[in-house]
Amino acid sequence: MRIKTACGIEKYNTLVRLTAKKGGLARLRLCWFVVFASLRDMFK
Repeated sequence: MRIKTACGIEKYNTLVRLTAKKGGLARLRLCWFVVFASLRDMFK
């Protein structure tokens, strides 16, 4: 995981908890978030 910002880590934790409760759509949203947040934070 390469998410560096505090708000990104907070959002990641929220999505992880949501993924535990929900199914495939929540998992897809989590993967989507991780990819784009990592790309965005890579150059910070």
